[in-house]
Amino acid sequence: MEKAKKYIASEKELSFIKKVVNAKYERQTITGLSKFLDKSAPQDMHNFYSKEELQAIIALNGTDKDVQARMPIKITRHYFDIAKTSKSIQNLVKASPNETYDLDGAEDPGKQMSFSPVEGLIHKYELGLIYVASTCSAHCRFCYREELIAKKEIEREDGTFAAKGLAQISEIVSYIKQHNEQVEKNNGTHPKTGRKQLREILMSGGDPMVLGNKNIAKWLAALAEAGIDAIRIGTKELAFFPLRFDESFFAMLDDFHQAYPHVNLRMMIHFNHPDEFLQKMPNGDYKTNESGNYKWIEPTLRAIKQFASRSWINIDNQAPIIKNINDDPDALRIMQRELKLKGVENHYFFCGRDIVGHKAFNVPIEEAWNILNLSQKGLSGVETHARLSITHYKGKTEVVAVTNEPMKGVKGAENGVVIFKLLRSFADAKDRCKVTIVGRNPEAIWFSGYDDRVIFDEAGLYSMYDISLKE
Repeated sequence: MEKAKKYIASEKELSFIKKVVNAKYERQTITGLSKFLDKSAPQDMHNFYSKEELQAIIALNGTDKDVQARMPIKITRHYFDIAKTSKSIQNLVKASPNETYDLDGAEDPGKQMSFSPVEGLIHKYELGLIYVASTCSAHCRFCYREELIAKKEIEREDGTFAAKGLAQISEIVSYIKQHNEQVEKNNGTHPKTGRKQLREILMSGGDPMVLGNKNIAKWLAALAEAGIDAIRIGTKELAFFPLRFDESFFAMLDDFHQAYPHVNLRMMIHFNHPDEFLQKMPNGDYKTNESGNYKWIEPTLRAIKQFASRSWINIDNQAPIIKNINDDPDALRIMQRELKLKGVENHYFFCGRDIVGHKAFNVPIEEAWNILNLSQKGLSGVETHARLSITHYKGKTEVVAVTNEPMKGVKGAENGVVIFKLLRSFADAKDRCKVTIVGRNPEAIWFSGYDDRVIFDEAGLYSMYDISLKE
């Protein structure tokens, strides 16, 4: 790819961006352990970590089991207030030595660097993912982007090591235009990868919502000018700091829609547990109104209603099923029902990734499948749209079924089988919808747990394949 020239915004972009207001936000973020150690954190936060918990974490500093080096510690005041009455949320955001007892896992999950034609862009599927921020308002301990958040050096395709960098507007726009020009000249498919036109971008990170409104606006306008007609914004800010979604932000979105009415926006939000959006009483029960319905946290509900009132914005929730956080059918049932009631689609639930340290967080695949299916009992059809997915190196893979009965006459199926379906396949997606069948292993937390149990592998999840594709 040719080196991108300095990006020059159009008059239309400049006119839109000129209207945008950058507001100020008081997240009251606590970063690291120091304020918990020296008691400089607010008084009511002093006992968030016990003395024993702090000592156990500090004892690992500077060692190969350093918890803070694996994932920096960070929490907002809003999220702390939620965590006070929720063990699940405490487990999500509080650091623990358990994270580094076994550091097995991939430094580049999904082999993303094999699909990074320019810095900060992952073009593995039909859409492109761009890293526009390298942090979030708070940090999930199981974070699937721990290599980006912790600024770890990752092996590149040329064998060198460097931390992942953020996307730059000029380079991303140049790539989109060059890719789509080649697709057009080649009768609708890219001559090397077989991909179609790049028309959808996911803004991710980190969390794009830590950026100011003007910065977000520049990205939205530049992507629209480059020919992108669907933009996703991946965020957990509705859980960490819902006040970020204020009048100035929605005014920016409205002005963007007025300037670029053909572009659809999709908010990909990340609630792991209903405790993140429902009000609770001191005893831990959820508050209800006079009609018996659950009461939402006010600023969170306001933001959801603002999104839902705009027909050109879709809202989808997706979340992994994580040990001691949301591996609970009742919690997931409440979450799916409440989100759908408020106009939020239940998109994906994920099994854990093979990130460094994943063994501290991952629920066994077959258990996760059972938890999700139990959670959907009693829900309506529209409330149960979410599928259980695992991100294989080859593509997003659905856990379609786990059987309890043996398959007579099929070697390896004496205890039942697990059926995987490749939902999204890299590049030209030639293997999309193909299946793999393996013999059950209740302890498997990743595909490798079935290496010796493969019965049928049409999808090629257990065969060698080349995923090195450069444009």
